[in-house]
Amino acid sequence: MSEATAPTPFERLDGETGVRALVDRFYDLMELEPAYAGLRALHPQSLDGSRDKLFWFLCGWLGGPDHYVQRFGHPRLRARHLPYAIGIAERDQWMACMIQALAEREIEPALADKLAESLFGTADWMRNQGG
Repeated sequence: MSEATAPTPFERLDGETGVRALVDRFYDLMELEPAYAGLRALHPQSLDGSRDKLFWFLCGWLGGPDHYVQRFGHPRLRARHLPYAIGIAERDQWMACMIQALAEREIEPALADKLAESLFGTADWMRNQGG
């Protein structure tokens, strides 16, 4: 199968249904697991808006519809996250929570590893505290 006809990560995750399930598990874990309390503290009391924004962003980032861009324009991720103190601990909690969500959603290991690697680069770029 050529790269042009290979399914996108969005398709491999079962489209919007799979991306929504991943995002929902991510935020459920953030609320339930004490290990992610620092990360949870950075978010508003209701996670509904955060869930939607991450879902919309990931759909486009994974090769599906650009819901986020259609609503808000360019993601400007770093600028949008500057008001929040994000250091190594927050980055690592975000990544651990996402890796756990990928595992619990039983995403194929090769895809989960590739996504985690790509997401780590973005999560690390969000840091605005510490070295």
